[in-house]
Amino acid sequence: MIDSILDLITTLAWLLLAASTTAFFVRTAWQKGIKVAIVRLLSFRILLPLLLVLCLGILSASLVFIEPQKVGVVISVTSAEGFRYQPFRSGLHWIIPMAEHVITYPISWQNYTISNKPMEGMELGDDSIVARTKDGQEVSIDCSVIFRLDPEQVIWVHISWQDRYIQDLVRPVVRGVVRTKVADFTVEEVNSNKRGDLEAFLDRRLRELFEDKGLILDQFILRNIAFSPEYADAVEQKQVAEQIKMQRDHEAEQIRRLARGQADRVIILAEAEAQSIEIKAQAEANARLIQAEAEAKALKLIADALAQNSDLLTYQYINKLSPNISVMLLPSDTPLLLPMPTPPSPAEASPILTPTETLTPTLTP
Repeated sequence: MIDSILDLITTLAWLLLAASTTAFFVRTAWQKGIKVAIVRLLSFRILLPLLLVLCLGILSASLVFIEPQKVGVVISVTSAEGFRYQPFRSGLHWIIPMAEHVITYPISWQNYTISNKPMEGMELGDDSIVARTKDGQEVSIDCSVIFRLDPEQVIWVHISWQDRYIQDLVRPVVRGVVRTKVADFTVEEVNSNKRGDLEAFLDRRLRELFEDKGLILDQFILRNIAFSPEYADAVEQKQVAEQIKMQRDHEAEQIRRLARGQADRVIILAEAEAQSIEIKAQAEANARLIQAEAEAKALKLIADALAQNSDLLTYQYINKLSPNISVMLLPSDTPLLLPMPTPPSPAEASPILTPTETLTPTLTP
């Protein structure tokens, strides 16, 4: 950096000039006396280096380099207001030595954190924001704001706050707005999905206030909300009760599903059994119907055959008799089903047997 190098060179030049002048004065005073040494201090060999060092110092004091992440406010005794109206942006600038000087401010993003943890926030110890909700519950809020100075309004910030803008502006504004807005919510809303609405409102409100004060807000972060021990215990007990209720409801639902499954199984088995019985009964009915139709057709065929030949019944009767019997004995009062042949002539007639006589049947082997 040119201004830093010039400052260093100027400082070394002054040191070297002072050392050489002192050495020259001591040597001259030792040799020629003090009066001669004082006179020789005004000689050309002393005044020329002094003039060069003064010019180097003036040049160094006239050049100011502003870093890219900073902006400079020029305090000037030559201006009626005591400052230049345009701040210095990054780069090398000229000022009037001894009449002007530059105060730099950062324009990069800065983070200010408010936390209850001792080493986490910008303040040591518990620095959380204690606020009361709409229903009187006490809550502790941790938050962070990411912001930076508006380069176009840095002169107004310097006039109003100087380098106290964080402690005297950012901190009290954030704490006050958070307390004010939390009072519009109940503790249940703060502990529910309404927390997003609270964070969005705070971001919007702080953005407006910062803009009016020469600051640009990037983001408001609601880091944590801590509740009183009594409320935290009540919430924990409520959650435990809800978890137990959910577990019991789940178990009951499992039992209901199991019961429905068993009932469906019984219904399916009963329907299957009924369908099986119905199919079996239908099959038996169809078999009987087919058998009856077959028997009816068979009887019809027999009836047709008997109608055409009346001796067929006699033939069947004889055919059913045992083929091993040649002679049959019948009681005297048994009707004879066979048609009687034409009586033979007396000469051909067989001997008449009395009821008590028996014939010996001839059986075929």
